Amino acid sequence: MSLRLRLHVDALAARERNTDLESAATYIETALSRAGVSPRSHWFASGGRQVRNLETGEGAIVVGAHYDTVPGSPGADDNASAVAVLIELAAMRLPARFVAFANEEMPYFHTEEMGSQVWAKQARERGEPVAAMFSLEMLGYYSDAPGSQTYPPLLRFFYPDRGNFIAFVADLGAWRLLRDSLRLFRKSSRFPSQGLAAPAFVPGITRSDHWSFRRQGFPALMVTDTAYHRNPHYHLPSDTPEKLDYERMSQVTLGLAGMLRELANQTR
Repeated sequence: MSLRLRLHVDALAARERNTDLESAATYIETALSRAGVSPRSHWFASGGRQVRNLETGEGAIVVGAHYDTVPGSPGADDNASAVAVLIELAAMRLPARFVAFANEEMPYFHTEEMGSQVWAKQARERGEPVAAMFSLEMLGYYSDAPGSQTYPPLLRFFYPDRGNFIAFVADLGAWRLLRDSLRLFRKSSRFPSQGLAAPAFVPGITRSDHWSFRRQGFPALMVTDTAYHRNPHYHLPSDTPEKLDYERMSQVTLGLAGMLRELANQTR
């Protein structure tokens, strides 16, 4: 799996994914189709053009990852790493819906043209059941060095100072989903994990696609390597594929797969 993850990241990070979203969308579509899980495209208007979310699978659990980047960055960790994990999870035919979202980054972040906002709003309008949503946001950067992990004010007193774990992050309204998901992840994997449920105003709590689902009243959280609290290449030209740890990404992927299977059994 490590090799496949690296190949996905290499392909996605070969160019910026902002003005040219379609090249990345085509790669994701092809990778999913080769895995035997042909995706459905959901087109929408944005910035005078048509862009698309790509979805495969079914069920009341949604797993999403944005595939765009900020200008000037190839976005290996942000967010090709999470898209690579999304592709591998979808290929396992888990009982969930997997969605690659356009338009998470600025200038669309926290607007009506954010791909996840379009998807979540339509799901609410159609009355679709969403029992849980997991936003995969940067899953590839790890460090065992002391002091490699930082936090918003005060939190550093309660969490490790080494950036060698995966974090489950939610606002207070989704604390039950966080509690249950973290327990099931730890049941499925020994990979280090931490959880945080905090008020939405705490920096970083709403900074991914789970925000769109929380706006629509769905339980949702973010799974992340903590982005700029750990990765010094965040939103920079140096966010390149060789910086990532694909073996640890594989462990996270398998842990998430086990968590999703268990959670699906509980939500039937």
